[in-house]
Amino acid sequence: MNYKILYTEAFPVIEASLRQGESLKAESDAMIAMSPTIELEGKMEGGIMGTLVRKVFTGKSMFMQTLTATRGPGTVLLGHPLPGGIMDVSLDGSYGLIVQKSGFLAATQGISVETHLQKSFSKGFMSGEGFFLLKIVGEGVAFVSSYGVIHPINLEKGEDIIIDNGHLVAWPDYMHYEIEAASSGWFSSLTSGEGVVCHFYGPGTVLIQTRNPASFQSWILSMIPSRS
Repeated sequence: MNYKILYTEAFPVIEASLRQGESLKAESDAMIAMSPTIELEGKMEGGIMGTLVRKVFTGKSMFMQTLTATRGPGTVLLGHPLPGGIMDVSLDGSYGLIVQKSGFLAATQGISVETHLQKSFSKGFMSGEGFFLLKIVGEGVAFVSSYGVIHPINLEKGEDIIIDNGHLVAWPDYMHYEIEAASSGWFSSLTSGEGVVCHFYGPGTVLIQTRNPASFQSWILSMIPSRS
């Protein structure tokens, strides 16, 4: 499969050229346009139990789109609902990619999307993402999406960085991270407007988004007049 990410600076889309027999999986509302040779199906990912867990705990649809070039080669255009970036991540099967709930967009054959349980109560309770995230495994290319531009932060062994949890997109499953207060104390953290942050330790690359969707949602709600 050949693909390009078009309009990378604003409202990007994936243009994928499929040979006959090739397929893509994508979130349920990702397809923008496709050739008549492409067959579109809704399929469960990870079996009934895995699909139910994904729906209940991550808020994602129970079904994914599968787009297959059944009647000959064809082209597919995919996008996502937020004004933000799309990045391709190549996986060789040696590690998985942990993705925040709304970060997965699409993937090639050989990639599976699983529900990932955070390892500790504190991480699940305090991270703002809940106890369940998404985990992408296998060999192929995964496409992740964001609100704002996706910015990679590369950490070498011995390096670390603190990231606001609302700006996280994805990171390798072998990276160690801790949930911390943004300031020296919880009261100071809450009054600073930051609250909880994630402290990542290298080696590895963390993908972040330059805008925080929760903050944008709060701003939108503040503009809506309240009913007395």
